[in-house]
Order: sequence, then structure tokens, then C-alpha cells
Amino acid sequence: MGENKMIRRLSPGRLVAATHNKGKVSELKDLFEPLGFDVVSAIELDLPEPEETEATFAGNAILKARAAAEATGAPALSDDSGLAVTALGGAPGIYSARWAGEPRDFGKAMEKVQRELDEIGATDRSAKFVCALAVVWPDGHAEVYEGEVHGELTWPPRGDKGFGYDPVFVAKGETITFGEMDPDRKHAMSHRANAVAKLKAALLA
Repeated sequence: MGENKMIRRLSPGRLVAATHNKGKVSELKDLFEPLGFDVVSAIELDLPEPEETEATFAGNAILKARAAAEATGAPALSDDSGLAVTALGGAPGIYSARWAGEPRDFGKAMEKVQRELDEIGATDRSAKFVCALAVVWPDGHAEVYEGEVHGELTWPPRGDKGFGYDPVFVAKGETITFGEMDPDRKHAMSHRANAVAKLKAALLA
């Protein structure tokens, strides 16, 4: 699902993680360093955070990766991800981080989701995490892969192992939240792991 039909392979070496989210940096290092990549983050490189102006996860992921690739001259990987709540018409969606305000407070974001569900008397608690993973090369070539994990929201939040909305999300077939789950187990089933698996199959085969 790249921008053109010729898929470009990604060779081990330097890979810029175009994110300022320390939780995401940690996950991307865990996923890519065992494959021979030297993952360096936008935080370590002191890169500015571009404004997310696109209307989709994929659009924002490409925008962030392109900015990092142009700034560093190395392939850059960016993930744009968020929580889509069925009863809220897919919100917060691409605005998931913005619901947490500045500085980011996901406790407030989770409270906002719960408050909005209460206000409409929602009985449907289904939700999904969506991740769009983009790799952009310095010449502008882009590849994008999307992953999802479905589940239900719970309240109050439980667990402190994850980040973002993890403490209120219970994946299908599970009884504990992503916030309570061992990170290795979460990585194996998460929306990000799903997108990474697709990317690996296409770009690293």
C-alpha cells in the first residue's frame, strides 16, 4: 500500500523513529533493533515536531516520517495511532493525543472519553486501537502499513505498564487491560505489532 506500486526494501542500518513519545520510541526500538536496525529517535536528534495537519492516521504518519527523513538524510519511521470508540463515531481517532492536552495528560483524556460515553448513555463499549506505520526515505518514497486491535473500554483505568489509553482498553478475548499486561505480551498483539508485522513481511522479506 505504498505511494507507488514498486515496494522498496528497507535495509538494516540507521532508522529514525520520528516520534517524541517515549513509550512509542521504546516499542519501536524493541521491535526493530533485534532486526539489525540502529533506531535513533527524534528526541535524541532534537528534531522539531511537525504539526499534524492530515485527516487520516496514514497521512499524519507520512507527514512526520517525511519531515524526519528530510532533516536527517536517513530512512524514517513514524507511527500515527489512536483510539477509535464506536459509540463516539470513531473519536478521539486522529485527535487521541490532543484530547490529552498540553502537557500530555492521558488521565484527563480517559476521563473525557468516559464522560462523553456517559453523556450519551452509551451501552456499546467497543473500541479499537488503530496504527498507521509509515517509512519514508530521504528521496520522498513512502510505504504505509496499518494495523488494528479490537476490544472494549473499561472504567476505572487499571494498570500502569502501558501508556496513552492502555489502562482503559481490554483486547478481545482478554480480561486485563493493556495497562496491566506484560509489555512483551501486549507487543505481540497490539495494533502497532500488527502494522509492524505487515511492514516486515513487505519491506524486510
